[in-house]
Amino acid sequence: MTTPGGVGVVGGTGPFLLPVATALAAAGVKVAAICEANSPTGWLRNLRGSVRAPEKAAEGVEYAAALARHRIPYRIRTAVTEIHGTDRVEAVTMSRLTADGAVVAGSGRRVPCDFVALGWGFTPSLELVLAVGADTAVDVDGSLVAVVDEQLNSTVPGVSVAGEATGIGGAAMAVVEGELAALCVSAARGRRPETGRRIGRLQRERARLRAFAVAMHRANPVPARWTGWLTPETVVCRCEEVSYGQLCSAHEELGAQDARSLKSFARPGMGWCQGRVCGFATASIAADFADRAVSADDLRAMSKRTLAAPVSLGRLAALADADSEGRTSSQGKGSES
Repeated sequence: MTTPGGVGVVGGTGPFLLPVATALAAAGVKVAAICEANSPTGWLRNLRGSVRAPEKAAEGVEYAAALARHRIPYRIRTAVTEIHGTDRVEAVTMSRLTADGAVVAGSGRRVPCDFVALGWGFTPSLELVLAVGADTAVDVDGSLVAVVDEQLNSTVPGVSVAGEATGIGGAAMAVVEGELAALCVSAARGRRPETGRRIGRLQRERARLRAFAVAMHRANPVPARWTGWLTPETVVCRCEEVSYGQLCSAHEELGAQDARSLKSFARPGMGWCQGRVCGFATASIAADFADRAVSADDLRAMSKRTLAAPVSLGRLAALADADSEGRTSSQGKGSES
C-alpha cells in the first residue's frame, strides 16, 4: 500500500470509514481522528433491520478493537468543515454538529494533518439503466436507483437489473442479486424450472440484507444541513473547478432553478468524471436553492453519461460464438498444412 502522507484525518459518515482508517493505520499512517457526522444511537432507531445481519456486529467489534489498538480517536457528530493549505493539505477544521447537521457555533478546532479522506457514502452508476429507459426512484439513502420487482425485472421488458443499481447494499447483496436475476431470467424462459426453490431462498436472503442496508442508511444519513458548511470558495466539481459561489451565481443571476440548469450554466458534471463525483452534491445544492427535497429529476440530470451504451446478452453470446468458430477454423487450417 502506498501511503498518502504521515498524518491523516478520515471524515464523513457510515461504516466504510472504519476499514479506511484501520487500513491506513496498519500501513503506518497516523490517523489523527475519524470524524463521524452521525451518532451510533441511530442504529437503535432501526433495530429491526440492524439485527437482521448479526455477522455485521462481529465486524464492528473487530474494527473497535483495531481503533483501540492503533489509538484512533472516533469523534461522533463531528465533521471536517474546512481544509487548510495552499499547495498541499496542512490542517483541517473539525466542527461539532447538531442532530440535523448544523455546525455548533464556536466548536471548530484546527488539527494539523497531511491529507484528508472523505466518504459520504456511495451512489450507483445508472448510465445503462437510464440509456434503456428504465424507471428510477430516490432510495432511502437519497441515491437514484432502478425500480425493480421481486424478480429484479426493470420497467423495461427484457431488462433485469442487479447489484448496487437497485440500491447500495454491499458485495454480499450484489452477489445474491446477480444469481437471483440470472435464475429468474432462465425460469421465465422455461429453462431449469427446478430452480424455483433456490429463487425463493435468494429472495429471502436479499430481503434480509436489504433490511440491514436500509437500517444502515437511516442510521448514517448525509446531514440534512450540510450545505450550510459551504463557503463561496468551496470546490464542488473538481474536474471543471466549479465552486459553490459559481453555482450561487448561476442560480441568482442566470435563473438556474434545478440541477439540469446548474449543469448547463456553471458546468458541474461536464468534466472527466461526468458527474460521478459531484453529481449528488450538485443535485442537493439545486434542491437547497429551491428549498425542497432532492427529486429523482435532479439526480437523473446528473446521472446521464454520454460514453455509455447498453449491450444485450444476445450480442455478447454472438461474440463468444464467433470467437469459438474463429479458433476452430484456425485450428483446422493448421492441421491441413
